[in-house]
Amino acid sequence: MAGPEAHGGIFQKAVALMRPVLVAFGRALLSQLHYRMLMLTLLPFVLSVLLWGLALWWGLQPMIDWLQKNYFAGNDGLGIANYIPAWLGLGVLKTVIIPWLALWALLPLMILTALLFVGAFALPATARHVGHRHFAGLEMRKGGSLLGSIWISLSAFIIFCVLWLLTLPLWLIPPFAFLIPLVLWGWLTYRVFAYEALAAHADKDELRAILKIHRWPLLLIGVITGALGAAPTMLWLGGALWLVVFPLLAAGSIWLYVLVFVFTGLWFEYYCLAALAKYRAAAEAAIIMAEREEGQALQQLPDSSRR
Repeated sequence: MAGPEAHGGIFQKAVALMRPVLVAFGRALLSQLHYRMLMLTLLPFVLSVLLWGLALWWGLQPMIDWLQKNYFAGNDGLGIANYIPAWLGLGVLKTVIIPWLALWALLPLMILTALLFVGAFALPATARHVGHRHFAGLEMRKGGSLLGSIWISLSAFIIFCVLWLLTLPLWLIPPFAFLIPLVLWGWLTYRVFAYEALAAHADKDELRAILKIHRWPLLLIGVITGALGAAPTMLWLGGALWLVVFPLLAAGSIWLYVLVFVFTGLWFEYYCLAALAKYRAAAEAAIIMAEREEGQALQQLPDSSRR
């Protein structure tokens, strides 16, 4: 049985692990409230609203009609709900389920659209904001590239989709239905945002080292920011209950997603650049110590050996 000292050591390690995460969170939160960061959400929000406003105007009702025709009205198992007594309320429930299914099917596309617009117009600005204001002395070695970013995003998304499909049977077990999407979204967020945060400042070796050394804190940040996406998701899906105000709910959910993505970019930027600064400082300290030890060793040699 572990003693108090062992528990104290574990607690100290946990605190040491969490401190940089919490510090980066606080700095990202303060930066998110900066008017420039709030303005960064405007363009991705407007573009997403315009795109999805047109898409929902032209496609939502035909999609609902298609689901009604192919999966409810034409399905004996589901169509039997029309004959169940009205006091059960299943007829009303069906009018909610069909729009809810349509919005659920469109949700990943909406998230992907918001993420693409944020990545194109907001994340480069957040990287410049954090780098210039708080890490101006950190050399930009540009170990990342556009092709590397595309490869990381594409490969991570493919792995995410495969794992999502493979784990679907586990969703029938209540705890896994909550934990699996949280972990998968967290992993996807960590893979994409961590690379983007380090691409401009770290060289290739540093990038690989930071992602390996700090993979668990980065995954934790990804899981937490993935959980933050639950609020706009509920707002989006809640439109199935109030279709009259759905345009307002959809716009609100899109803006919240954009806000979450910008905050996520800031959080990863602060954590990754701080980790990179410490990594370089440790490497420079190791070089200085090695040179000092080499100098001391030379001084201890006799004069004949030095010659």
